[in-house]
Amino acid sequence: MTDERVAAGLREQLASWRAELQGGAERVGWKIAFNLPAVREGIGIDAPTIGYLTSATRLEDGAEFPGAGTSRLVAEPEIAIEAAGGGGIASYAPAIELADFNRPFDQLQAIVAEDIFHRGLILGASVPELPETPSARVVVNGEERASATAPGDYFDGVLDLVSSALEGNGESLHPGDRIICGVITPPVPISSGDEVRIEYGALGELSVRVT
Repeated sequence: MTDERVAAGLREQLASWRAELQGGAERVGWKIAFNLPAVREGIGIDAPTIGYLTSATRLEDGAEFPGAGTSRLVAEPEIAIEAAGGGGIASYAPAIELADFNRPFDQLQAIVAEDIFHRGLILGASVPELPETPSARVVVNGEERASATAPGDYFDGVLDLVSSALEGNGESLHPGDRIICGVITPPVPISSGDEVRIEYGALGELSVRVT
């Protein structure tokens, strides 16, 4: 059963996404939000939801991200999948999402409307098949802050979730859309001056510097 706060927020979010594309941003894809069961339980929803990704917030590996104006900036290690034509997954890639927890979770409709804390995206090189179970090790200023292996159901239902959410709002998943599938470790707080490196085992590593 869809939470009305999420449904209303998603309608507003997609209106902003359409305006962003009309303003010249390029479509990149989607994000899975609230993939951790403990987070969903805490905010009172029973399923993850989606946000959008465009070129407006995409950064290159090793880029600098301006931390000024953020409230509670975090780095989130994730794996991105690419939607294949006819369904299925065409490729996998490491990803970092930068998010700013600038609202309390009881403001859920506004959070969803504002693209669920999204501030930045870094995508690594794609591979057609995963070489091993996805994992992530987050290193900030040379110190390990978090590490974990993705759960076995990490990719389960992702394509269906995005397709269903979009179709319910007059949109559709396109071949080539990239989807970041949710955090592997808990979000890691970062701030100005931090050098962030995330290692993904055989998938390589990505980095970002907060200015």
